[in-house]
Amino acid sequence: MQASDDFNPVPGQAVILAQGLRRVLAPNPSPMTYRGTNTYLLGETDIAVIDPGPLSDAHLSAILDALQPNQRISHIFVTHTHLDHSPLAAPLAVHTGAPILAFGGPQAGRSAVMTELAQNGFAGGGEGIDMDFRPDIELEDTACISADDWTLEVIHTPGHLGNHIALAWGDVCFTADHVMGWASSLVSPPDGDLTDFMAACHRLRAREWSVFHPGHGAPVTEPNNRLEWLIQHRLSRESQILDELIKGPATARQLALRIYIDTPGALLPAAERNVFAHLVDLTGKAQVEPVETLSAQSEFIRLS
Repeated sequence: MQASDDFNPVPGQAVILAQGLRRVLAPNPSPMTYRGTNTYLLGETDIAVIDPGPLSDAHLSAILDALQPNQRISHIFVTHTHLDHSPLAAPLAVHTGAPILAFGGPQAGRSAVMTELAQNGFAGGGEGIDMDFRPDIELEDTACISADDWTLEVIHTPGHLGNHIALAWGDVCFTADHVMGWASSLVSPPDGDLTDFMAACHRLRAREWSVFHPGHGAPVTEPNNRLEWLIQHRLSRESQILDELIKGPATARQLALRIYIDTPGALLPAAERNVFAHLVDLTGKAQVEPVETLSAQSEFIRLS
């Protein structure tokens, strides 16, 4: 983690980040959301709202109060369907008449291996999926959406969630929960898929960016360096798992207890799911395999 205590904006106040771009912090701080969810308002006349946030009357009022007399909300973009990002989209649409745009519903973009895990009864990790979410317009990867003074390019970035997207505004990217500066992204099967996450990191790294505006925390001012750090962080965790499996078969829980030795007990379930995400990825790369069927309780052996 790289939390910065000097990032502490007042919830509900619109902060100017650049010409035509403001951020309004939602009042939902937590260990998973840091100071709260960042809602972005893009544009000078037709305003795109990016990630309206959680259900909150106060935050709904803050978004609407940020509008100037010559402005209207014309588009509501949702980067993914976690409960801290998408639920306010519907009330905001009612107030403004703007359409809701997203990659799809809660299970859109889910990989085949994660779909099979879910069908076999492996449930989510409690991160909070907005199961009722349905967009008015489903966005396709590489699509460009424009208004009078902005254009956003859709980049499908699954991994944190199958339906996760980033939105490029020139060389600026709204990365939501895929790339943040204060913490590495949570990847928790079956909603999260580490294979997809790494592929999306490499895809973003292939472009030059000036800044990332994440779903939580401060702007990432060295975006390509941050992407490189995220990739190396995951590869380092992968190496730890492979090194432990040299000693013999082990479950995700056993590996988590050996690797996350300084982690508080309350966070060990999340650590275990993170290890399992790596084990699924390593299984797909034929570096490990489950002793029996692929499940969170399986023992895994190293193949190479």
